[in-house]
Amino acid sequence: MEIAFVAPDLRRLDKLRNEALAAALFEGEWPLRGALGLLDWRLAGRISRLIQSGVASGVRGESILIPGESKVAFDKLFLRGCGRAGEFDGAAFVEALVGMLETLTRAGVRSATLVLPGRALGLISAAEAMERFLALIEAHPEHDEITLVEELEAQREMEPVLLRARRTASVYEAEEGL
Repeated sequence: MEIAFVAPDLRRLDKLRNEALAAALFEGEWPLRGALGLLDWRLAGRISRLIQSGVASGVRGESILIPGESKVAFDKLFLRGCGRAGEFDGAAFVEALVGMLETLTRAGVRSATLVLPGRALGLISAAEAMERFLALIEAHPEHDEITLVEELEAQREMEPVLLRARRTASVYEAEEGL
């Protein structure tokens, strides 16, 4: 599986050719921030209207599919409810990310862009998010490519965690080949 990064910038997101984008939505989150806020702007407030109408609430465990439009580079946009930001912790991160990955798998998505739960709001550190992400992604080999939406500073914090995991994996692969 290929893991890459992209900064939360519309021009950079537009260049991606992944099938879907999955992002977390928190109860009462307003205004939308990070990549989700950018996509809402690009979609002329479509996500905001879903929230205002009560279709999307951000309640923990909620899953919403928004079909892509010509205005965005993704065929599908998935929102995963994470509950209240004040109650978000490591267990909620894992629960939300597992839900995102399972939804992507059920939809047959092989290449996806992820906005890791809690990162846009600063509720989990970049390094901890990457460690938890890598522990969970092993159970989803069906995904060929995952692009994580992160600011450059966060990418710098995540890179050593990713490199360490790659080195560990290559050691195991070498030992199995003996």
